Amino acid sequence: MKDNLSEEEMRHALFGTANNEAAPEAQDLRVTSDQQHVSKAQRAPTSRSPKLRVTLRVALEFEGKAEMFVYEASTLSSLIAEQEAKAEAKKRKFKYFELVSIESV
Repeated sequence: MKDNLSEEEMRHALFGTANNEAAPEAQDLRVTSDQQHVSKAQRAPTSRSPKLRVTLRVALEFEGKAEMFVYEASTLSSLIAEQEAKAEAKKRKFKYFELVSIESV
């Protein structure tokens, strides 16, 4: 193979033969008003974010009367959902909590 190629030889190697043919005209793809499709108005989508339902057994005093506390977290991480539920239980003055379940909603 030659080490020194001329510009024409390089073009020929890269792009093939040089044809001076004009590119064919593209069809007119504009849409006229009688061809347009009119769609119906769409409803606003409802909240489809992933949610986890965390159930905790909470109490104000150790081995005292326990209540069930349900918290819905908008995340897929069960660890983050559990932390958010415990933080919410702390805001409501509960001191002791035990995780019962984490379910996807």
